[in-house]
Amino acid sequence: MVEDETGVGGYILGALDTADFEALLEESWWPELRLRYADPSDKPTAEWSADEHRAWQIHHPRPAPREITQAYPSHLHINLLPRLQGRGVGRRLIDHWLAHMGAMGSNGAHLGVGATNARAMGFYRAYGWRELKLARPSARTVWFGL
Repeated sequence: MVEDETGVGGYILGALDTADFEALLEESWWPELRLRYADPSDKPTAEWSADEHRAWQIHHPRPAPREITQAYPSHLHINLLPRLQGRGVGRRLIDHWLAHMGAMGSNGAHLGVGATNARAMGFYRAYGWRELKLARPSARTVWFGL
């Protein structure tokens, strides 16, 4: 977590082994949430609320592509509010996270970026992440590996 004088402004988190993490979600996390949040699939998606979109994801999780997780088993999520972007904070967070994962035995990491998020993709490329080409590319997600 990152804080400044205004308060919390960002975070980074991830998993050492994505496949193991996804199996744990399916075993221990999703079942209870599926009972709590109804699958909205019986309604047209255009009528879904933001909560219903999340509920759909709980009922229909999309695992990371195996061709990525085999070569880049760890994954991360990072988010910084605009007030902290462009100040080196993201780079420092990723440096720290990668060092921690490396100490735990990670030999590669991946992340997904929204296909319309050109600024983030530029950041990851400048950092040294490389765009991963998939056999079946996604229109919504661009995958990067390091």
